[in-house]
Amino acid sequence: MFGRKVYPTVVLFLLPVFILYTLIFIVPVFQTAYMSFFSWNGIKSVPLEYVGWSNYTEMFHKPEFYRSLKNVGVFIAASFVLILPIGFSLALIITSKMRGRRFFKVAYFMPAILPLTSVGLMWQFLLKGEGGFVNKLLELFGLGVLQQDWLGQPAIAIYVVVVVNAWIYSGLNMIIFASGIVSISDEIYEAAALDGAVGWKKILYITVPLMKETFKIFSVLAVTQSLRVFGQIFVMTGGGPNGATDVPTTMLYNESFKYNNFGMGNSIGTFIIVTGFLLTILLNKLMSSKDGR
Repeated sequence: MFGRKVYPTVVLFLLPVFILYTLIFIVPVFQTAYMSFFSWNGIKSVPLEYVGWSNYTEMFHKPEFYRSLKNVGVFIAASFVLILPIGFSLALIITSKMRGRRFFKVAYFMPAILPLTSVGLMWQFLLKGEGGFVNKLLELFGLGVLQQDWLGQPAIAIYVVVVVNAWIYSGLNMIIFASGIVSISDEIYEAAALDGAVGWKKILYITVPLMKETFKIFSVLAVTQSLRVFGQIFVMTGGGPNGATDVPTTMLYNESFKYNNFGMGNSIGTFIIVTGFLLTILLNKLMSSKDGR
């Protein structure tokens, strides 16, 4: 396809990108893994103290670490129970011939482009225990008995944050699903219509099966994004109350910048990177094996 003289040109154009990617991603990853074997308080003049696997041993003996993993599991489950059906339904709406679909496309996508800090502060205000909009609304409709301190109760705080997370990212995944829908040829739909595949049958027997790759992309993104979720939790609850909404990333932040235990923080960071990498490989293999059947 390309002559031999073209390859040096291709390499020359790719080299700056490769160097930049290496400097801003690959090098920090290895540096994080390296620093996880040391004890350091973040002060430049203080020497590193080699501690081997002690940081990892301590991390795996922390009860709060397993609670944070459980919360990640809640985020992953919510991605498939809430974000997937909502995002897919919205994608069907904006790819239909319904009037006003351009308005809905912008409206649904808007939460995904707003700064997480602004979104978190907005929902924190709406969900306040006293004087919050949600509680005022419940009182207005005679449902005052349902009023809660939504972000202040350990039993429900994580689920409230998960719902807010679904509100933020459903629009983004709507675009992903919409790209999969529009890639399906109209000729396929026309042929299916002749065989009686219309309405929900068209979606169930044509659209969904032909979007396997799109659902694979969603699954990988859902798992990896859940593993590194941070901004909305940090702004809305700070990992509280009493660690009820902690996830590995908030633990990383607290260990590094609150307790000046950068060795432990790097250990948690390494765990997040390795786990995300392994889960991505596992998901791709599982879905590839299903496709091969």
